[in-house]
Amino acid sequence: MARLTILEHPDPRLRMQSQPVLAFDGALARLVDDLFETLYDTRGIGLSAPQAGVLQQVVVTDLSDDASAPEVYVNPELMLRSGLGLVEESCLSVPGVVGNVVRAARIRIRAQDRAGELFERDLDGMHAVCLQHEIDHLKGKLFIDRLSIFRRLRMRAAEAVRSRNKGESAARRSGTG
Repeated sequence: MARLTILEHPDPRLRMQSQPVLAFDGALARLVDDLFETLYDTRGIGLSAPQAGVLQQVVVTDLSDDASAPEVYVNPELMLRSGLGLVEESCLSVPGVVGNVVRAARIRIRAQDRAGELFERDLDGMHAVCLQHEIDHLKGKLFIDRLSIFRRLRMRAAEAVRSRNKGESAARRSGTG
């Protein structure tokens, strides 16, 4: 197993759509194992393959406190959603940002396991929220896309200031500013 590098916003690969997994082989098993190792090395509860730069529809989650409840979702599809709620989210690919987004409180998911076996599962609460968040990653969406327009505008303004400050610092170091 290997710890993978987690891509961070604004890396353009985070905005790309993932492809369905067609081969349930050793390469997929290694990817799943590497995703879990990477997840367990963070404080996260879910991780998608695109966050590690692999554009395949693979999600791993573990909402336990002791790494005792690993779950694998390959080619996940949301079948049903019900009961909207406002939840606070953060993301390993958007460090330092926390925000409230609207998510379904209950979902039915259809997916495959690491061996390719199809299953359906009803999820609620944080399990439902986590899986919706990770499925967004498979579609090239980030939770910050679901924040209010005012929050997104504040984030863009802060990013512009950081970018400008980096440019000024680099110019001072090179003597061109």
